[in-house]
This record gives sequence, C-alpha cells and structure tokens, in this order.
Amino acid sequence: MTNKKRLVRDAWANLKRFTSARIALGRTGGSLKTNDWLDFKLAHAKARDAVHCEFDTQALAKELSNINNTTLLVSSCVKDRAEFLKRPDLGRFLDGSSKQLLCERIEKKSDLVIVVSDGLSATAVHAHVVNLLSKLMPQLQDANWSVQPVVIARYGRVAIEDEIGALLGAQIALILIGERPGLSAPDSLGAYLVYNPRTGNTDANRNCVSNIRPAGLGYQKATDTLFYLLSEIKRRHISGVELKDERSLVDCFIEE
Repeated sequence: MTNKKRLVRDAWANLKRFTSARIALGRTGGSLKTNDWLDFKLAHAKARDAVHCEFDTQALAKELSNINNTTLLVSSCVKDRAEFLKRPDLGRFLDGSSKQLLCERIEKKSDLVIVVSDGLSATAVHAHVVNLLSKLMPQLQDANWSVQPVVIARYGRVAIEDEIGALLGAQIALILIGERPGLSAPDSLGAYLVYNPRTGNTDANRNCVSNIRPAGLGYQKATDTLFYLLSEIKRRHISGVELKDERSLVDCFIEE
C-alpha cells in the first residue's frame, strides 16, 4: 500500500477569478477558515468606516475648481452624521441658509444642475467624483449644455436634488452620491437623474446609474451612459420608468 495523498481539484477556483463575491469558502470544522474570517472582518470594518467618514466639502470644492470654476456649498437639514443616519427624511431638504444662498444665485434657466453629496459613503465621493466629472463636463460643454455651478451638499439624500434643481431653475438634475457600502464595495458611487426636479418626485421619476468605480462600472462607461441618458432626457422631456437605455448591448460593452 502507498501513503500518497489524493489531490482534490477545487471546481470553484476558476470562477473565483471572475467575481469578488465570497463563493465556495472553505471550512475548518463548523467554522470559516481563519483567512476568510479575517477578510470578512476587514471588509465589514471598511464598510462601517465609509458610512461614518466625514465629508470634506472644502477639499472637494478645491479639487473641482479645475473642472468647474464655481461651486456652491450647501447643507441639508441634518445637524450631524449621527442624525443623518437616524433621520433620512431630513437629508432630503435644504436648511434655511442654503435655500437663501441658492435663491440669490438664480440668474436664468439652465439645462442641468449637478449635485454632489456624501450620502452613505463620503469615501466613494472623494475617490471618484473628480475623475468622473473630468470626463463628463467636457462632453456637456462640447454639446453646448448650460450647466449651473456644481452644488456640494453635506448630509444629503438622493431627493435633495429635487429642491436644489427647482430653486436654481434647472430642467434636469443629476446627483452623484455615495451608495450604501457593501462587503465588497465600500466606495461605490451612484448617479441619479431626474427631469423637472421638484419636491414630491419619487424614485419612479429617476434614472439610476450605480456601482461607479474602477472595479465596477468604469469612469468612461459611466460617463457614456450618463451623457446618453442626459441627452435623452433633454430631448424627450421624460425620465424614470418612462426612459430606458435603448443602446444596443454591443455599444454598452465596448472596452474602454
């Protein structure tokens, strides 16, 4: 008899190359292997850090100054991060001083206002917004879009774009916001677009482009998708469930 160990091939090994999801994790007795458990704990810590990360609006405004000369700093009705997490309703509306600031800025109607807000991951905003807008803004300028100054909103939820867009007289509002972190994506950026921004809009009125980050939807593909949707919204005067991405699958998945 021989005492050779039998090698067992891991049938999942090849599939693991194509996803960051935790699939086919090994076991030691009734528990996860140590390395898998430590990896899970690290991912959980990164997600929590992203949720509680403070939004440095001044630093972001300085970075965006190279793309857009003017930025406006506003805040929702939320007082601090703890209240933001407990009261999502307060994050949908501007505080009094912010309303006054925007009312004083009204000069003429515009095609678009871009809002940037921390949402549930300021980490995502700081990591990706500048790179994304550095690609999107030139396309808008080449197409002769009239764009309001970028509005940076602290403690904002998605619907805050409605009040901001309405106060500034924009036909379309686009908000770039940190999405709820996952255990494989603490820095995922979301984009929500709406035609005729106004208080009372629901999610059915919005189009969403999510998971914007190098490991998800890359900057160029996200820019192409956003510009396509913005152009269709402007042309057709609709958004949300009435508007679909009707580009062919071939066009959507061209390599960058």
